[in-house]
Amino acid sequence: MSVTPTSPKDASKLERAVEKWTVPVGNLFVSLFHRIALFGIGAATVWSATVAFMEMVGKGSFSIEDLLLLFIYLEIGAMVGIYFKTNHMPVRFLIYVAITAVTRLIIDLVNTKHEADMAILLMGVTILILAVANAIVRYASHKYPSKSGDNE
Repeated sequence: MSVTPTSPKDASKLERAVEKWTVPVGNLFVSLFHRIALFGIGAATVWSATVAFMEMVGKGSFSIEDLLLLFIYLEIGAMVGIYFKTNHMPVRFLIYVAITAVTRLIIDLVNTKHEADMAILLMGVTILILAVANAIVRYASHKYPSKSGDNE
């Protein structure tokens, strides 16, 4: 039997035969990669949060920046958990992480400079833009839910 197709019909048969076993194998590899990556990201998040927390305990006090950092770790952990359970990336959580990170940066700048300047104003505008983006995502996910019925 010749492996080389001799007609378009034979080529189509060969393509279907190859697709019949490559698609499931490819899906398996993608799924395995996602699971391994999620465990890695989850473990790195737990490790980083633990190290940060232990440094805060060693310092003897917690600042607002420290607490916001712990919230960032919490949000990342929640994202990993949601993605692990649903296979959907919760975009809103990325926006929450960004808002928290910019807020943390504003507080750090105010604590070090002790004055308001244009950089702080621009970061405030950034938070406003992120909040509007979050509202748009929430509205869109409510108005146009995904086919699976899962809301973010």
